[in-house]
Amino acid sequence: MYRTGFGYDVHKLVENRRLILGGIEIPFTKGTLGHSDGDAAIHAICDALLGALAMRDIGFHFPDTSADYKDIDSKILLKKTIDMVRAKGWEISNIDTTICLEKPKLKDFIPLMQSTMSEVLGINPDQLSVKATTTETMGFVGTGEGVAVYAVAMLCRG
Repeated sequence: MYRTGFGYDVHKLVENRRLILGGIEIPFTKGTLGHSDGDAAIHAICDALLGALAMRDIGFHFPDTSADYKDIDSKILLKKTIDMVRAKGWEISNIDTTICLEKPKLKDFIPLMQSTMSEVLGINPDQLSVKATTTETMGFVGTGEGVAVYAVAMLCRG
């Protein structure tokens, strides 16, 4: 038996914040604004995993109104999420993620994102696809105002 979930997250890009995507810091002049570290890639993956099992969303489990999650490393949220998934008897078959960001270019960072998140999830890196694209200067991503991430997760019975 298989279950599929979809996740989506956006974060505004601002000065004086670190740019954290896929569990790693990427050198850039702006970073993601958020209650946590603002890792939109991990947040989208968490939502995809939770959605596959109808377990609500990341905000339900890790609310931005809680001081417990202020500036938290999103890898901790990812670990807690996969623990919840496994507690229900499910495993990851594969995850596919697309990061939409005009600048900086991410191609050189993708292998490290893939290995970092795979390690947290306890899966083989070839089970986690990370891709990056621009929006051809259109919309809030294209103007450099923010980042958007889409993720799909397929789970199978453990």
